[in-house]
Formats: sequence, C-alpha cells, structure tokens
Amino acid sequence: MALLPILSFPDPRLRTIAKPVEEVTDDIRQLAADMFETMYEAPGIGLAATQVDHHIQLIVMDISEEKNQPMVFINPKVIPLTEDTQPYEEGCLSVPQIYDKVERPSRVKIEAINLEGQAFVLEADELLAVCIQHEMDHLNGKLFVDYLSPLKRQRAREKVEKVVRQREKEKVTVKR
Repeated sequence: MALLPILSFPDPRLRTIAKPVEEVTDDIRQLAADMFETMYEAPGIGLAATQVDHHIQLIVMDISEEKNQPMVFINPKVIPLTEDTQPYEEGCLSVPQIYDKVERPSRVKIEAINLEGQAFVLEADELLAVCIQHEMDHLNGKLFVDYLSPLKRQRAREKVEKVVRQREKEKVTVKR
C-alpha cells in the first residue's frame, strides 16, 4: 500500500469530471486500498479518487469512530429521498483547515458497485448521507467551498494556499 498525494484547492485537477469505472480490476482494488491508507493517515472520513488525481468514479469512506467500517462506492449514483435539507458543518482533505455549513438533502439512496463488482443499494441519512454527497461532488468537479459565498470562498482559497506553503516549508526542513 502507498500514501497518495492529495490535491489541494484551488488545483484545477479537482474540477475534472470523473469517468465511470469500466471493470473492477486488481488495479482498482489496489487504488482503493491506497486511498484508504491515505484517508486514514490524513485523517479523514471520505476520499474521492479525483482528490488523489485519479479521475474515475471511486469513493472510499469510513465514518466509524473506530475506523473499522470501510466502504467502497464505484460508479455511485445518489438520489435524494426527501426535499428536506439539513445544514452540516463540512471539511475536506483538499481544503485543509476550512470548515463551514452546507445544506444538503437529509436522506438519500445510493446505488453503486463494490470491489467484487457487485451492485448494491443503500439508504443513508445523517453523516453518511452528507459524506456520500460531498464525495460525489468531487467526482463531478465540485468542492464544498462552491456552496459558500464568493467572499468566504476567496478567504478559504487564501488560507489553503498559506497552509500548503507552510507544509512545503516543513517538508524541505525535514529533508535537510
């Protein structure tokens, strides 16, 4: 397994629309394993392949406290089950240290394929519903900051660029 670099906002590659997975292969399973390792290390609860510069419809998630309930969604489709929305404070591994409320449908149905290539359907609410919608946005080239006002989005961009510069400095210092 390997840790993968996570793209940071405003990297234009985060705007790429992901293509469907044609076939679940060993390469796809290895990418999912690497994505889990990357997500857990970051630490996060969800990661879309787009965030690690693989533009295919693959999402990994684990919303459990113990980090022992990994879920994989290949070629996912999300269907709102209600018009009711709820605000939820979101963050993102591609937008480090930025958190804000986003309104999303409170209940959804998820149709996807697992790592064995089998189709499944799942109904979700609360954190799982929020997380799958957030990750689906990544597959469609959208970020949670796109839901914010232009001023908040600009501030987020500036803060993320500062965080990324600081991380780069720290890497250079460690390598010496």
